[in-house]
Amino acid sequence: MAAYLCRLHHIGLHVTNVDKIAYDLVAKFKFNLFAARLTEQSRQFAFRKGSAVFIVNERLNHPLHSLNGGVSSSQNSTSPQAQGLSEIYSHVFKVGDRSRNSDCRILYDVQRNYSVDTACNVCFEVKDVERSFRALRSQGCDFLVPPTNVEDDRGVVSYSVVKSIVGNVFHTLIDKTKYNGPFLPGFQEVENVTKNGARVEELSSCPITHFDHITYACPRKSTPDVMRWYEKHFGFQRFFIERNEDVNEGFVLDEEGIGLRLTAMEYWKCSESGVKLPFEDKKEPDCKFVIAESLPDQGRNQVDTFLEEHRGAGIQHVGLYTEDIVSTARSLSQAGVQFFSPPPAYYTEVGKQQEIVDAGHDPRLLSQQGILLDTDLRQDASDSLCHLTTPENKRYLLQVFTKPIFAEDTFFLELIERRGASGFGEGNIRALWRSVQAYMESEREKARTQSPENMTVQSGKS
Repeated sequence: MAAYLCRLHHIGLHVTNVDKIAYDLVAKFKFNLFAARLTEQSRQFAFRKGSAVFIVNERLNHPLHSLNGGVSSSQNSTSPQAQGLSEIYSHVFKVGDRSRNSDCRILYDVQRNYSVDTACNVCFEVKDVERSFRALRSQGCDFLVPPTNVEDDRGVVSYSVVKSIVGNVFHTLIDKTKYNGPFLPGFQEVENVTKNGARVEELSSCPITHFDHITYACPRKSTPDVMRWYEKHFGFQRFFIERNEDVNEGFVLDEEGIGLRLTAMEYWKCSESGVKLPFEDKKEPDCKFVIAESLPDQGRNQVDTFLEEHRGAGIQHVGLYTEDIVSTARSLSQAGVQFFSPPPAYYTEVGKQQEIVDAGHDPRLLSQQGILLDTDLRQDASDSLCHLTTPENKRYLLQVFTKPIFAEDTFFLELIERRGASGFGEGNIRALWRSVQAYMESEREKARTQSPENMTVQSGKS
């Protein structure tokens, strides 16, 4: 018996410098800070964009930054980032006293003393925490927190935390059916900082609505075990990335300089709903899970880099769904978000140029933001003459990757806009892989030239 998942509730990040991530999510990625939980031992901030929610947790193995409404002492108070943080935090401290629950334990999340910043908690709403706990425990799952109740004057929330099979990833399972508050007990609602005209304009130019997918970076040959774990315990089902994909091998890209295996799964179609969802059609969008592993004999690549710098398997990136990727990418870029740039030849290839034009887009406009387009190759037979139809009838997607948002070359975000396509841009994987690979190699070269040994050698030569 699998746990009955209702919907994805939030993704938890554990970071050393919570101020920087808070600033980036609000000022650069246009998320809204809407709830906070502050104690003498820790800080948790919740950020929302549509139904996509990140909870940013301050790692407990580092000194607590200032809680007086200012920025941490490590920030230069005259810098634009510090001034922006002062504006953001000034709203947090209008909510009143700190949480009455002074327990240093992080609610709904497990504070892991992990050695690097990490995205590690994928929280699901379930109908019955106790039933899910019994079912999963009987199947041998390792629970980090047994069923626990937390409450305030708005009601009670039940939750438990189960360790996944993927590196440091864990899943918080919560039942909110007896809670009427705006978020979760222990969190204070933060005054909406996006009410003034400028911020409303920013929101309209950045229409992100939900989490589209979550990608795990895993060691070689671990995919079958990961798939079996999620199928058995959470009722996930296989999602085929490519029509002719081998059921055992997954989607494999094995050519010079590229060695990648992708396997996908989804939970919505085999899960129960029964919750109120903020969408017009009353159906929560799918959030698919993708497992990425590198192939042997292709040299070091970005999956290997993640495993090394993250100290093990984990969440490599999260896809944010947007209804207008061109507007969103432009808005985020102007705010300081850096994106990977595909090889320039991508937009000048005759086949790709025509593909972009046939979909109704301008190759030059997409190239300005580094946006890639891929037509869905899994069109139905009835669509076999789609080249004779209008662009509106084509099924395609557009996507672009941000550069890593942590100090290490690990976790990053993806913007994705779907126009009927349900895959992950199989035709773009080569260009995406090479753009990320070029960045990783340039960063390694930069680190090498700036190493003390190299600096000494260069100094001696001069």
